[in-house]
Amino acid sequence: MSETKIKINVPVMAELVAQGKQTEWLFWVGSAGAFDDRYKKVTRSFAQLLTYFEIDYAVLGVEESDSGDVARRAGNEMLFQMQAMTNIQIFDSYNIKKIVTCCPHDFNTFKNEYPDLGGHYEVWHHSQFLQKLVKEKNIQLNTGLFKDNTIVFHDPCYLGRANNEYEAPRDILNLIPSKKVEMPRNRSSALCCGAGGGQMFKEAEKGDKEIFIERTEEAIGTGADIIATACPFCMVMLTDGIKYKNQEERMRNYDIAELLSMSLGL
Repeated sequence: MSETKIKINVPVMAELVAQGKQTEWLFWVGSAGAFDDRYKKVTRSFAQLLTYFEIDYAVLGVEESDSGDVARRAGNEMLFQMQAMTNIQIFDSYNIKKIVTCCPHDFNTFKNEYPDLGGHYEVWHHSQFLQKLVKEKNIQLNTGLFKDNTIVFHDPCYLGRANNEYEAPRDILNLIPSKKVEMPRNRSSALCCGAGGGQMFKEAEKGDKEIFIERTEEAIGTGADIIATACPFCMVMLTDGIKYKNQEERMRNYDIAELLSMSLGL
């Protein structure tokens, strides 16, 4: 990505409260968004978009830890509940009502699992949030940045099958002048990237082919030169798949927030 043209000043929740201010949205960065070098670029792009659209938001900063999603998927229910209760206490202490996140895993956990523990919030995935903003602002992209590219979208499991959201990321991509294609398995029939259910953090079971390789092969087979994703887990697995298949010279992997930010010249 080129050097940003828009100045980002990311507000921190504790600092705003110390000034007697209240913000409308919590941007939950997530572990990948904070620590993974590749996904930090997605966090930066989304922050650029929040600034561009003049959204009243803040992050938790050092008070943010983990949603507990992976702990529950891996079977450590006690750790999940401890993590969730700690987060709920922090959210409620800041009177947080609305949360937006780039991670479908955290989105799913906050939206569908925290209410069982008393955490009731309005939760948006960044694809839904951006879909809403571009419609409200009537954004039209005439840039030719990607006009010669072919883009294929990979459906994240926890955005698609778990929460029935297939249109929001595609609506964002359809704004960007470029050719769009679909993999043979898409939407509710999409193949997992191979990282879900805690698989990201363990060795794959023995089999003929690892899932991330099979999914990458499907993407390559479409003739696309950009795989668009909307999940940090998917980005890690498909980026690895591109490298494994020696396609780095021909194919790239971008999050939808990066594609939109670049298309807006941010």
